[in-house]
Amino acid sequence: MSVLRNIEAKLEALVEGAFGRVFRSSVQPVEIAEKLAREMEENQLVSVSRVYAPNFYRVYLSPADREQFKSYEEALRKELSDYLLEHARREGLSLTSRPQVEFLTDERLAVGEFGIQAQLLSVDEGAPAEAPPHAAEFGQTMVYSPERAARPLAGAAGEHGRALLLLDGKRVVLGDRAVIGRSRECDVVLADPNASRRHAEIRRDREGWIVRDLGSTNGTLVNGRRVQAARLRSGDRLTLGLTDLVFEIE
Repeated sequence: MSVLRNIEAKLEALVEGAFGRVFRSSVQPVEIAEKLAREMEENQLVSVSRVYAPNFYRVYLSPADREQFKSYEEALRKELSDYLLEHARREGLSLTSRPQVEFLTDERLAVGEFGIQAQLLSVDEGAPAEAPPHAAEFGQTMVYSPERAARPLAGAAGEHGRALLLLDGKRVVLGDRAVIGRSRECDVVLADPNASRRHAEIRRDREGWIVRDLGSTNGTLVNGRRVQAARLRSGDRLTLGLTDLVFEIE
């Protein structure tokens, strides 16, 4: 069995065992390994004679997911480093040093989703491989979620661009506060008998955008999860009654 197979088997065994039971509804190690490999492949730098891959990775987790990893984090970092090293060898990619993986907490992330930021350090062959992580700017952080396509973290809460709702093929621009419901007095009117007259509101605050249920009969869902209030990120899908709306920031 190859080193790569050994590493994959180890990670899968962790998920299936006691560690996996802890993480059933949270981020799992195999998911992180797969997405780290994807980021390695998508952030290459082609030189005259070599194709370089990133050698430093930051993995952002929600506070709850980070707490779950706490007792195992150091060992997992080593496993992921081994995984990336073998992946680079298999794909014929050059590394300026052994891959490093760092875990950080980001309160903008929900349980079950995580962000990855890849960086290529010391590209010049004469540069020291041990160059510190802060020697260069990090690339774009990509957020991975079980129920949504990968997206840049720039669309997360905290962004203060113009907010819109996509409804029945139309783009509705929102003000700082918009009430959504069946009543004609609402800012966004839904032609849905399953929606309440004043179903929910979307409001801007200093950190970004929030959706709040206004005591509706059938509840408000964000990406399939019923919420009383939730931070919104660009691309989130809201369900009010039987109506689906997509929240965007531009």
